[in-house]
Amino acid sequence: MSSAQTVSDIGAMLLSGQVEVVDCTGVLGPDTPIIQLPPEFAKPTPKIEINKISEYDEDGPFFAWNWMILGEHSGTHFDAPHHWITGKDYPDGFTDTLDVQRLVAPVNVIDCSAQSNADPDFLLDAAGVKAWEAEHGEISSGEWVVMRTDWESRVGEDEFLNIDEAGPHSPGPTVDCIEYILSKGIVGWGTQCIGTDAGQAGAMDPPYPAHNLLHKNNCFGLASLANLSKLPAKGAILIATPLKIENGTGSPIRALALAPKR
Repeated sequence: MSSAQTVSDIGAMLLSGQVEVVDCTGVLGPDTPIIQLPPEFAKPTPKIEINKISEYDEDGPFFAWNWMILGEHSGTHFDAPHHWITGKDYPDGFTDTLDVQRLVAPVNVIDCSAQSNADPDFLLDAAGVKAWEAEHGEISSGEWVVMRTDWESRVGEDEFLNIDEAGPHSPGPTVDCIEYILSKGIVGWGTQCIGTDAGQAGAMDPPYPAHNLLHKNNCFGLASLANLSKLPAKGAILIATPLKIENGTGSPIRALALAPKR
């Protein structure tokens, strides 16, 4: 079968509903939680503001539109390699220079929702990934890997923001988890938490391994994903495209997945 026929078949299956588009994105607005870093590390990212320009009124009688204030890493968002010091030297590490061919790829969904519900501090390690592969099949080069925790249900709770240093925090990967999936040649890693790392990742070695190691290897991160429960363990395609911001280190995204209709 030719590649043209394959693309045509996917289009037909989308139109017929055999393939459904799953929205893996949270709502972006003034109530969207914003990651809070210690003040000695970074200035605070402002809350999202949506300001009206006009809405069929004296400021614009025929049109409605808004202007916004938001950080690059707000809501469901994409981390480009230049976001972290380990990825600062990649010329294609910005949102306007990255290879868009890499952004649309098969996705491996590792379901850690039961463990995370029982223990918000749950950590996915390399052994856990290998056990998942033994059941569902190996992770292949160029694919996304995402950790399902159903954490969007906790938006507004302290552990979503990791406010209390003593915990509970939020679940995430260990150092050896990130090292292992990088050895598989992945394009990137994603979570349903406010950041790609676990809430307790600052105490790991190296600290914040998802950020530190992913971007060191010119790979991408996705945070605050949603609706991963609607995706199969394998068999879906994830589309995660950041805005083409000049020298951008990241961007809010509309993450979409193509999945067989269940």
